[in-house]
Amino acid sequence: MKILIYGAGAIGGFFGASLAAIGEDVTLVARGAQYDAMVSRGIILEGPKSGRPDPIKVRAVRPGEEKPPYDLIFVTLKAHQLAAAATHVRSLGGKDAMFVFPQNGIPWWYFEGIESPYKGTRLKTLDPEGVLSRTFAPPNLIGGIAFKPSDLVAPAHIRLADSDADSLTLGEIDNSMTPRLQAIAKIATAAGWTGKPVSDLRKGKWTKLLSNAVWNTMGSLTQSTATDLASFAQTAKLALAMTREVIALATAAGSPLEVDAEALIAASAKRVPLPSSTLQDARSGRTLELDAILNSLLEIGQLVGVATPNLEVIAACANMLNQRITMDGVAIKPVKSG
Repeated sequence: MKILIYGAGAIGGFFGASLAAIGEDVTLVARGAQYDAMVSRGIILEGPKSGRPDPIKVRAVRPGEEKPPYDLIFVTLKAHQLAAAATHVRSLGGKDAMFVFPQNGIPWWYFEGIESPYKGTRLKTLDPEGVLSRTFAPPNLIGGIAFKPSDLVAPAHIRLADSDADSLTLGEIDNSMTPRLQAIAKIATAAGWTGKPVSDLRKGKWTKLLSNAVWNTMGSLTQSTATDLASFAQTAKLALAMTREVIALATAAGSPLEVDAEALIAASAKRVPLPSSTLQDARSGRTLELDAILNSLLEIGQLVGVATPNLEVIAACANMLNQRITMDGVAIKPVKSG
């Protein structure tokens, strides 16, 4: 199978390197210093379990240098980058190509493929012009959830926090269990990233949002990890209120979650203290992935009639921060005294 990783940052770089290490026919698309480091040295994976002693040589290309068609394309761009790249990415696969989208948060196809009172609703926060809906046909789509805390500490140098929860969860948008899900999961597992095909990916998306919508957004505003925030009484209280709002949204949207909000906060206080991808973006002056993990929740709240006052306050602050980053070119990072 000819595989392409489109957007080889921390997660894409980890997966692409892991696939290359077991001999899969995989190409990674990157640019700038990330591409240069991949070509000259390879990818360094640093971690207690999934790390490797030596750099992994990979086949890397810049956007436009790919050699299609590819059979399996992992689109590991951030959600807000998808529309601009959609036409090009779709051109890299043939008629029956499989496109896996493991982005954080709510996917643009959320109300497609299943029976729902909101079936056919296009979430304008995620696909305002309908570009994604027009470009990727449902039969070519596979949803994903990436559980692998990782930090791009330098070009093509990825620090990994290994845990028992590490996995690549895969699901069809119509909730069917198909041979292709099993096949992709088998490839991921062989590469050292447990592949988990599921029959209800949407519930998994909401479950991860209990972390992303709360810790990623608060962390970007406060320069804090989930561990920091859950260990500080005032932010832990706010996180609990936000978590309860996410649970209410999930239930109203058709994916009830059987979780203990207080237990989630307590567990987060014991996490490995790694900066979230959103905090990493804030520190690097990159656009924040807010639409998929936060702003879309406000849109869903209006659609299903669920109040989200705490999420709205955090969204106001996080969107203002994002505007400073994107319009003023400001990177928000700690400054060491002295």
